Amino acid sequence: MATELYLHGIGHFHPENVIDNDFLESLDTGVDADWILRRVGIRTRRTVLPLEYIRAEKNKSPAAADEAALYTNAQLGAKAAHLALQRAGVGAADIGLVISGSSAQGTCSPAESCVIAAELGIEAPAFDLNSACTTFAAQIWTISRMNLQLSPDFVLLLQPESLTRTVNYADRGTSVLMGDCATAAVVSAKVKSPVQIGFNVLHSNPIGWNAAVIPARGHFRLNGSAVQRFAIRKTIEVLEGLAPHASTDSWFIGHQANLPMLMSVCEKLQIPDYRHLYNIDEFGNCGSAGAPSVLSAHWGRFLAGGDLRMAVVGAGLTWAGVVFHSQSQATERLATSLSTNTAEMKSAVLV
Repeated sequence: MATELYLHGIGHFHPENVIDNDFLESLDTGVDADWILRRVGIRTRRTVLPLEYIRAEKNKSPAAADEAALYTNAQLGAKAAHLALQRAGVGAADIGLVISGSSAQGTCSPAESCVIAAELGIEAPAFDLNSACTTFAAQIWTISRMNLQLSPDFVLLLQPESLTRTVNYADRGTSVLMGDCATAAVVSAKVKSPVQIGFNVLHSNPIGWNAAVIPARGHFRLNGSAVQRFAIRKTIEVLEGLAPHASTDSWFIGHQANLPMLMSVCEKLQIPDYRHLYNIDEFGNCGSAGAPSVLSAHWGRFLAGGDLRMAVVGAGLTWAGVVFHSQSQATERLATSLSTNTAEMKSAVLV
């Protein structure tokens, strides 16, 4: 039986350097800005790398990217954690367990959670739990099945992603996709909050592990068409499985892989535009930090009340889903103040 969990605060951080479509076009890899927007629905993404480094080297050596990066994974994670802790109203001393996970870890040993805990001044048990782009959901799935009644009050979950370190900017297929971001969440099985983490699922089919791969100190490889079909099919499957556990007017956040994939899911399941939350157009594919960063960006609005279904897919191949319940009785909810111009974006992409 799953343990009852509560989400007290969530935070995100995007590095400052912006890779826009005009910059990618200037790299002369056979893409233009309009093609990128039509193909993947992404206008901009953020990177830990200096733009001059990308332009000069096209990141031909991921090892060199580690040296050039302006932030480490630990620094990204710590910045997201500061916001999560602030929103939760707790301090570093209140955290009794730290769990981190990433699609491209900055350190294999020690656990990256230990490095982030050191950045934050947390002295507590720390370990890594990685599941590529489904890491956030996998962390929730795992701890909700642990006996945490004897644990400290608060657990810090982290998803630091500096994926642009793994991108070959001479490859038109992958260079247009990835962005960098970190997210963090403060959860508890003992202290209640207005946001309850409800029904959650995690699945994998390891026979497809080689469809999306980041080798150690290597470039990101992707079988784009196969992964796109898988992502649409499994996102729909997860959302249908979550539906009985959420209100009929629940919000939807999907894996921020590309906008056409998300729009296809919404069309097939008849999810209204105003119930679909995303940031893929502004920040690109941020791996495991993508979906939780959308929730973090809308945190204040979600606290107004309602249910949210999060469905994510990733390398492995893995797929997962989580239902969040916000218990506020406020009647004015998130949709009335969405800032994304969905109609414009739908006309700009190929669904």
